Amino acid sequence: MFGKSEDRSDYQNTPRAVAAMARDLPDQFVIPMHSHYRSQLIFGCSGVITVTTMAGTWVVPSLRAVWIPGGVEHEMKTSGRVEMRTVYVDPDACRNLPKGCCVVAVSPLLRELIVAAVKFDNDYSDGGREDRIMSLILDEIRPAPVLPLDLPLPSDRRLLRICHAILEEPSCTTNLSEFGKQTGASQRTLERMFPLETGMTFSKWRQQARLLCGIRMLAEGSAISMVAMDLGYESPSAFSAMFRRALGIAPSEYFQVIDARKAL
Repeated sequence: MFGKSEDRSDYQNTPRAVAAMARDLPDQFVIPMHSHYRSQLIFGCSGVITVTTMAGTWVVPSLRAVWIPGGVEHEMKTSGRVEMRTVYVDPDACRNLPKGCCVVAVSPLLRELIVAAVKFDNDYSDGGREDRIMSLILDEIRPAPVLPLDLPLPSDRRLLRICHAILEEPSCTTNLSEFGKQTGASQRTLERMFPLETGMTFSKWRQQARLLCGIRMLAEGSAISMVAMDLGYESPSAFSAMFRRALGIAPSEYFQVIDARKAL
C-alpha cells in the first residue's frame, strides 16, 4: 500500500529508534506466536485484533492499541478486515514506557500520528518533521484509564485447564464443582485461587471471556441473535444487558460509536 516492507524483521535493525509499518489483513488472519527485539504498539484502524501472550489475551477495537515489550512472545488474530498499523520502538527508547503488556488509548492525535508515521522511510533524517512526529508518538503512548478488554490467564495448571475449556466453548455452563471433579481440586480451592491467579472471580472471568468473544464475533459481522446463542445466553436481550453493563453501550451501537469517533 505504501511501498514499504510488510516484513517485521525489516523493522528491527533500522537506523532510527522508532519505525512504523502498515499491513492490511483479511478476516480470521492469524500471525503465529513470535517475538522480536523491538517493543511494539499494535493498532488497527479497522476491525478487531486479538493479541495473546502466555500471560493473557487482549481484544483491541480501533480506539485502542496494545503495547508489547520487546522479547514477549505473542500471537495475533483478526476479526473483520483489519488495517494494522504497527510502531516498533528500540529498547533504548522505551525506558519511560510501560514494562509490561497493556492497553493504550488511541486518541485522535495518536491515531493521526501513527497513520502519518507508516508512510515514512525507516532512515528518516534526525531533527526533521518525521523525527519530531516519531518522538511525539512516544509521548502519547500511555496505559489507558479505561475498562481493559483483556483476559488474564492463570499459571496453575488446573485453573488453566478450566480457562482453556471455556475459551474453546464459550457457551459452556459447567460449574466449578463439576470442573473440580475434572481437575482434581475442590470447588472451594478453585473459588479461592481464581481471584489470586487472575484478579477475577470464576463467574467474572467467564463473563469477560464471553464479552471478548462477543466483540470479535460482532466485528466479523455476526448478528446479535447469533452471538447470544453461540455464547450460551438465553436471549439476545440477556447478552445485550451483559454487554451494556460491561461497556456502557448496547452491542448494536458499539461499532457505530467507534466509527463515529474515528471520523472526528
